[in-house]
Amino acid sequence: MHNSIGKLVSITIFGESHGCIVGCLVDGCPSNLPLYNNEVQQELDRRKPGKSAYVSQRSEKDNVKILSGVFNNKTTGSPITLVIENTDCRSNDYFNLKEAFRPGHADYTYAQKYKHRDYRGGGRASARVTAAVVAGGSVSKKWIRLNHGSQVKGYLSVLKDIAIPFIHWTYVNNNCFFSPNISYITTLSKQLLSLIKTGNSAGSRLALIMTNLPTGIGEPLFNKLDASIACGLMSLNAVKNVDIGSGYLSSSKTGLELNDALTPDGFLSNHSGGILGGLSTGSDIVSFISIKPTSSISLFKRSVSDNNKPVFLRTKGRHDPCIGIRAVPVAEAIVCVIIMDFILHFHFSEGYRNSNSHLVHPKAYMY
Repeated sequence: MHNSIGKLVSITIFGESHGCIVGCLVDGCPSNLPLYNNEVQQELDRRKPGKSAYVSQRSEKDNVKILSGVFNNKTTGSPITLVIENTDCRSNDYFNLKEAFRPGHADYTYAQKYKHRDYRGGGRASARVTAAVVAGGSVSKKWIRLNHGSQVKGYLSVLKDIAIPFIHWTYVNNNCFFSPNISYITTLSKQLLSLIKTGNSAGSRLALIMTNLPTGIGEPLFNKLDASIACGLMSLNAVKNVDIGSGYLSSSKTGLELNDALTPDGFLSNHSGGILGGLSTGSDIVSFISIKPTSSISLFKRSVSDNNKPVFLRTKGRHDPCIGIRAVPVAEAIVCVIIMDFILHFHFSEGYRNSNSHLVHPKAYMY
């Protein structure tokens, strides 16, 4: 398994859904970064289950412990170990899956590849391990903010067929849906309660905005910034598509419509999503991810057993009716790691000394 992402700074994820712990090792973080336990905890609390009726009722406290790499609330430059205990596993809910494969899950592919799998909650393939991604990403999130004033922020833009117009960032962290539009809360609530009642699930779409980045980070040709962002986001559970800027809509546009005109004051638009030729333009980097519906639903489905016999099964346990609700801090975290890695590389390049970020015309904001 490939369990790490990043080069100059990396996070390595370990643990399983129903194991003792999940955690991560952050390697390459510079020394003297102020880092407090409660800062990591704050990010984990944004993601943790059981916070409302609309998410998984698995009641994990997600209390993080910093075991190494921090002394007197500052990073030492050595690897930072962060661990989170699993305290509310109900493995008996998965006993019927010991010899059968859940449709839409990694059960079948893991069994074919490794010839041995942890059937309890999906084991290594569970979204439970994204708690460790958030913990590790919280270090990068603080580093890019303190050193460059850069931020990575996300919100829920679509739930099933409900498109949510962006109003203001103020709303995003003040509701359990990460919605940027408070007038949609009742509609989202009704949709999710209906899914829970019927035992079904829904897909979603998230928006991610990366602000105040230097011009010129990224590496052509095969280490482009947009390619690396897409790789990190596609590595997250249930993500099926990543768009940068206008993304898939670009295929139906003309060059005149899509080109971002340059002026002495900056770009007049941002269809490129803040990246040209694999390098940052100085405009906000804009990305969207599409997340499939939760595969664990309580409706009966056709599948096969491990000896290839047909079966009908339903998934028990506690699951999110929509993965996207709790995925916002996870997506932010993985992008922060990628951005920090590129900025560290940029510090050693000629581009850092010659960087000249453009001011961006308000039209460029695709929120």
